[in-house]
Amino acid sequence: MPEKMYNRTLVFAAACLGMLVFGIVLTSLGALLPSLIEQFGIDRAAAGSLLMLMSVGVMLGSLVFGPVADRHGYRGLLAINLALVILGLEGIAFATSLLWLRVSILLVGFAGGIVNGGANALVADISEGGRAAGLSLLGIFFGIGAVGVPFSLGLLLDSFSYQTLVSGMGLCVLLPTLLVVAIRFPRPKQTHGLPLREGLRLTRDRVLLLMGLVLFLQSGLEVTVGGWTATYYQERMGLTGTRALWFLSLFWFGMMLARLALGTIFRRVPGRIVMPVSIGTSLLGSTLMLSAPTLSLAATGTWLIGAGLGAGFPVMLGMVGERYAALSGTAFSIALVIALTGGSVFPYVAGVLGEQVGLTASLLIVPAALAVQLVLFGAVLRRAAPLAVAPAAAP
Repeated sequence: MPEKMYNRTLVFAAACLGMLVFGIVLTSLGALLPSLIEQFGIDRAAAGSLLMLMSVGVMLGSLVFGPVADRHGYRGLLAINLALVILGLEGIAFATSLLWLRVSILLVGFAGGIVNGGANALVADISEGGRAAGLSLLGIFFGIGAVGVPFSLGLLLDSFSYQTLVSGMGLCVLLPTLLVVAIRFPRPKQTHGLPLREGLRLTRDRVLLLMGLVLFLQSGLEVTVGGWTATYYQERMGLTGTRALWFLSLFWFGMMLARLALGTIFRRVPGRIVMPVSIGTSLLGSTLMLSAPTLSLAATGTWLIGAGLGAGFPVMLGMVGERYAALSGTAFSIALVIALTGGSVFPYVAGVLGEQVGLTASLLIVPAALAVQLVLFGAVLRRAAPLAVAPAAAP
């Protein structure tokens, strides 16, 4: 019996809205951190643990989504977890204790991780022949959510409480939830049980693990810079919380513009060339932000860090989708779990080091991680290129 057709444009739109939601999820906590520190009277180490908790939730969601998506498809998976994001955001908005806040953050992270992984794997599945370009366009919507949160909070926190604004974010997630429920999606790839044996085989694939290590650093960098930049500008530049959020938005705005451009660039220039240039751009940006004597130079550096980091996930996930097309969901799960481990570890380490040596010194892990990432990407190219035409997930 032939497969029912789905509308690729509507499916891509649903994935984009899901990624916008993930942008809201991933950046909301960093943007709210100064307000939460004040509201709950916590120190930097405790604030860093909140960032780590969010990342742990995202990592757990990333572990779950792949095999389930390969077996059951994307529709129910995305709809249920978008609803859980709404519940978690409302929990953050109305939390009256640290326990309530932590549970809500974990829930938002878990559901957001599933939405992130599902949206990326879905676009990789429906963008055969142009995965990096499709994933870059998808990433623009992450950037819209990521830029919108700090910018909106910076604009509105003087007029509204953060509780009111976060509650409003939760209500906005209703739209993509309803769209996912209403449309058709591609059918599952594996119709006879969860692909556990094949998934276990992929966990021993050295190339996939190496790709995951590149993304380990990528995620760590994005969450650390996104989580601590507003606080950095408050401490080093003496800005108010509202103005500091505007400078945080430069980081996400740079990433969004880079991914908008990369959607076209990837059709002409291969990722193996784009990636080193992007890493170099972030290195320059981190040097400027951490050493600039003026606010304008530091702001330029912040923008450059975001612009340079824009290529990381589209390039690497595009390579994962091409190499492991038969089990893309499971392969994405493995890569993203490794990646988001970095998102858990890096911001926490930055917070602990910030308590001991100051935030400026602790953020030196950003240029150090970029240098290591460049070396690892070279190793991926050397190992992956000879196997590019091999069957995905071959035994």
